[in-house]
Formats: sequence, structure tokens, C-alpha cells
Amino acid sequence: MLTILHGSDLHFGRPFDEAVARVFRETIRGISPDLLVLSGDFTQRAKVREYRLAREFLDSLPDVPTVVTPGNHDVPLYRVWERVFAPLRNYRQFLSEELDTVTRVEGAVVVSLNSTAPLRAVVNGHLTDPQLLFAAEALKDARPTDLRVLVFHHHLAPAPDYESDQVLKGYQRCIRAFEKMKVDLILGGHLHRSFTANTQDVIPGKRKDGGIVIAHSGTTTSTRGRARERNKNTLNLIGISREWMEITHHLYVDGANGFVPMASHAFPRRGGALPGRAGTVAGHPADDDAVGAEERGE
Repeated sequence: MLTILHGSDLHFGRPFDEAVARVFRETIRGISPDLLVLSGDFTQRAKVREYRLAREFLDSLPDVPTVVTPGNHDVPLYRVWERVFAPLRNYRQFLSEELDTVTRVEGAVVVSLNSTAPLRAVVNGHLTDPQLLFAAEALKDARPTDLRVLVFHHHLAPAPDYESDQVLKGYQRCIRAFEKMKVDLILGGHLHRSFTANTQDVIPGKRKDGGIVIAHSGTTTSTRGRARERNKNTLNLIGISREWMEITHHLYVDGANGFVPMASHAFPRRGGALPGRAGTVAGHPADDDAVGAEERGE
């Protein structure tokens, strides 16, 4: 099974919670995921000292493949000259020189895209045609069994409470492009609360293949949780098997001194076997062996 640990919106700076960050680090160490995804907003105001702290934190993490992408807070808000002429200079210096990346691990191809748009769509972000082409080229060589994952900060679908429902600029164009790429999963942050959604929530259309699953993490290490996750911290643990994808939202609980599961969602993978009849309870990654045994008559 492939395991992905997904956190977001660390917000090094004034809202950063050092105690929760220590627990997050130990959580990564304890789970030892195959892939760590951090979907933007590493800083609060894109300051050098905030980026330096973010870099130190990343360097302190266990040695696992890590995907990062910038968020709107990683671009200066009030330093106008920087915002116009060098919006991600500090991000490039401290976190990643490349803004759009491809990461391959056994069983998955993961493409991260920079959705920040300092001049065009400050709040809701934007993806350009060259970025969509970049993603398509990267996923073109994926094996049929590979999970195809996109990571970017901003949201294609609103959260269930519809607070901050200004979705990614040009979202319909992006969704249609992602469908052609046969994307399986989109990971993001930005809204400071965890939820799962589906591209068919936004563009129902005539397709009957289940659409693309969307999973957002809340803020993992800051005090800026919003709506139902106000003052809360969350992350996602994602398990991938041959036929199923299970996303479990975890909430930081003081009494447990750690992140604990609070909700889980199972989705059949594209091309995987579906339950044979109405009323069958959907399995999840841990059930694959049992299903196989049943099919063999064991």
C-alpha cells in the first residue's frame, strides 16, 4: 500500500504553533509515509526569517520524498515592489527553486503546480495554460497502475460550509484538462479546514466515471483554523491500494497530545473493481487481501 501524509498552511510567523509542529514532526516520524505533501502557505508574510524557520523545520523532518508548493501567503502582501517583480524570490531561495515539479514514487506520479497569482487572482489563485501542458506531459508517461496526483494550494471546489467559496480562477477549464489527463486525486489547502470533494460537485456534466477526488487539509501547525476548524489543526493520511483510495482526516487533540482520526472516506480507484451490486459496503485499502481471498473461495 502507498501511504501519503498531507499537511498544509504551516504559517511560520506569528500564528505558528511550535508545540503542534513538534507533534507533527513526530507524527511523520511515526507513520514514515511513502510521500509527504505540504500544499502551501509555509509563511505568514513571506519574510526571510519565516522562510528560514520553514527551511529549518523541513530539514528536521525524516528523510522521505516531499512535495511542496507555494501558497498566497508565500508571496509578499505589503512589500509591493517584491510582489510585482520578485513575488517568490524567498520561496525559491529557501524552499524550492522550481515552482512546478514532478515527483515519482513507486505507485504514483505527483505533479505540483504553483497556483499563486500575485497580480491576477490574489485570493483564489490561477493556473496557466503552460502549467496545464506541463502537468499533461508529466502524466503522459504514468503507468496504468500509477496514481495520478496533482498538488496546488488553492481550491477547485468550495468547502461544505461555503465560507470563502471564491474558487480557483478558470476552474472549469482546469477541471476539463485534468479529466483528460485522467487525474485521480487533487490535494490542496488554503481554506484552513479539511474536507473532501469531487470535480463533479462543481461540473456535473454527463460523465459517469466518478470524477476526480479532491482532498484539502486544514492548517496543520498554526492558530488560524477557520469555520468548523477554528483554532484547530488537521492533516490527511491517504492510503492507496490497487483498487481503493482512503482519505482519513486527522485532528490535533490536546488530551491525546497528537493527531487522531476524525473522519474517513473511501473511493474506488479509476479502473479498479467496483462493488458487485447495490447495497454492498465499499471496502478500503486494508480489505484488499480479504476480497482476494473471497474471490479464491478461501
